[in-house]
Amino acid sequence: MSDERPGPADRGTDAETEVLVVGAGPVGLTLANILGMHGRSVTVVESRETLIDYPRGVGLDDESLRTFQGIGLVDEVRRHTIPNQIMRFVDGRGELLAEMAPRSEELGWPKRNGFVQPLVDAELLAGLDRHPTVRVRWATTLERLDDDGSDVTVSVRGADGSAERLRADYVVGCDGGRSSARRMIGTTFDGTTSSTRWLVIDLADDPLGSPNSYVGADPVRPYASISIAHGIRRFEFMINDDESDAEAGSAAFARRLLAARVPRPDDVKIIRHRVYTHHSRIAGTFRKGRVLLAGDAAHLMPVWQGQGYNSGIRDAANLGWKLAAVLDGRAGDGLLDTYDAERRGHARAMIDLSTTVGKVISVRNPLLARLRDGVARRASLLPWLKQYIVEMRFKPMPRYERGALVPPDRPDSPVGRLFVQPRVRTADRPAGPVLLDEVAGNWFAVLSWNNDPAAILSAESRELWGSLGARFIRVVPAAQLGHATAADGVVIVGDDGALKAWFDRHRESVVFLRPDRFVAGAAIAQDADAVTRKLAHAMRLVSPDTARSREGAA
Repeated sequence: MSDERPGPADRGTDAETEVLVVGAGPVGLTLANILGMHGRSVTVVESRETLIDYPRGVGLDDESLRTFQGIGLVDEVRRHTIPNQIMRFVDGRGELLAEMAPRSEELGWPKRNGFVQPLVDAELLAGLDRHPTVRVRWATTLERLDDDGSDVTVSVRGADGSAERLRADYVVGCDGGRSSARRMIGTTFDGTTSSTRWLVIDLADDPLGSPNSYVGADPVRPYASISIAHGIRRFEFMINDDESDAEAGSAAFARRLLAARVPRPDDVKIIRHRVYTHHSRIAGTFRKGRVLLAGDAAHLMPVWQGQGYNSGIRDAANLGWKLAAVLDGRAGDGLLDTYDAERRGHARAMIDLSTTVGKVISVRNPLLARLRDGVARRASLLPWLKQYIVEMRFKPMPRYERGALVPPDRPDSPVGRLFVQPRVRTADRPAGPVLLDEVAGNWFAVLSWNNDPAAILSAESRELWGSLGARFIRVVPAAQLGHATAADGVVIVGDDGALKAWFDRHRESVVFLRPDRFVAGAAIAQDADAVTRKLAHAMRLVSPDTARSREGAA
């Protein structure tokens, strides 16, 4: 990608941009793709000269794949994944304690996927070439932020030492755990850093070849063995207190630890090996004025649930559409306050779960380890509990109770939860069923079971959703496809049973979907107008009349 790509013509000069993204990691690149898809002006600045080219994150979940689907890159990303990867927890003798092997795909994609992060990051970077309003500047370091309330003036320095000032409407710090953006807005990074050190070793030409992964809860030396795509295997070993960083960082030490897990450690091809520690931290705020934080800049968590990467992608999915809506005048700036309100609780839950799992795995006392193993084996004898673990039902799914939505009024409300994504049929796609989001698009959608949503909404509500660019969808049983009718502009989809099963579990028959595919509101047909009014307030939507008056003034 050229560093010389110009910004959009209506932004005046190359030194102006709507959003300045600090950091060209997966979160910054995903955010830039979302904003570019909506035609927003984005400049990404990265202190490195190129992408990191060694494996880091190794686990990709269904939520992230759905986000990549939304930005049109899921096929490119999936080339670098191992879907439906099983994770087995074993004791010191290698005997099975528990297994995670989810097979259901409620969101349209496998729940567990091994992947090679540098190759996926490269696909995200290449995806920016589709968007003429996005540019990336390498070897560019953030030095200063000045937020005057109306925009942010940013001072950056290039590789040649030259300084430059940029102006942005908003700045998003996606610059990792040592974030300069976080430091510059003066927020805290509360939490702990574990005193336990680990050695990560990435190998080419996987010496084991198994498609699955193992976590060894071995009190002698806990370890992990993880298969990722393209013949790469990762090993992680706990380092003992009497082993120095210098010793642990040597290739000889790495091969000595590998000797317990591979037949011929001297023959393996080491890509890299590095000592690291686990962090459990969260920023005091994800937003201060016109500066926001995302990914590791906002929160850090241990690796044991593979959720550090995925939590960052959730941040980008949540924040991207909100920035786009504010920048194009469809929503007020207050919508951005809901980013912290929605993402903080789930990020905290994932930190806590990852920290707890790490403590359980890392038990070194032999007596406590035997006790833990006994409890795990007894749990596997209970079918319901075994299924709970196998299907990963313990994983906290995002559930928003306040923010850009109508607050749920009861525990079983679908509001604030991700909507399902089954395959559906449409009259104009004879090749067969397609995933729901391919029909619903990547923006707002009003989806109604059986009814034509345009018929049950008032003219005022239709105008509001229409001005917002929402897509209207009528869901009917597949047998009715080709016979059901709807107003102009309403998409009719045929359901093979999955959507009916979802509506069977809920009393509501109309759902209002946000661009990140969370249910913003839900209602029975006669209450759809009332929920529309509540959503307009909760999401700080600008009325069609106000939008027209703004356009006239411009």
